[in-house]
Amino acid sequence: MLKTIGSLIRRKPAKPTSSAVTVPLPTASTTSTSPMRRRQGDPRDTYARIFRWKLPTDTASRPTRVEIVGSFTRWQSVSLSHDPVQNAWSVTISDIPGKRTHHYMLLIDGEPYHDPACDGLVEPQGFDEEQFALPTGKGKRVLMMFAQTK
Repeated sequence: MLKTIGSLIRRKPAKPTSSAVTVPLPTASTTSTSPMRRRQGDPRDTYARIFRWKLPTDTASRPTRVEIVGSFTRWQSVSLSHDPVQNAWSVTISDIPGKRTHHYMLLIDGEPYHDPACDGLVEPQGFDEEQFALPTGKGKRVLMMFAQTK
C-alpha cells in the first residue's frame, strides 16, 4: 500500500490535449470597469431603514423632540417627523452601509430611550457613543442594529 501511495505522489501531471480551449483572463484593457471598482460603489451594499417610535400609552405629555443618532449618521442627530393620525414619529434613513453592525440611540427630548425594535444592547465605544448611552443595570449601553444587505 505504501508503494502505491509513493507512486501516486511521484506521478507527473498529464500533458494537456490539443482540444482544450484556453480563455484569456480579462485585463484592464478588455473591460471597462474592474470588478473591485464596481463593488465599491455598488448600491446593493447600502440600504434604507425606517425608524419609528410610538408614544407609550402610559405617557401623559407629548415630547417636543424625537431624534435618532448613530454610526450611520456619524452621531449627528436626525429628527423624526410626527404623524398625528397614528400618534407616532418616523424617519427613513437612506444609504446605511450594509454588512456590518451599527450602534445608535433614540433620543426623546434629548434623553436616551430604549428602542424596542433594536437588535440588542452593547457597551459604548468612544466618546460619541458614551455621551448618548442609556443607563442600565449592567452599565451604560447603546442600541445595536445588524445591517444586512442582499
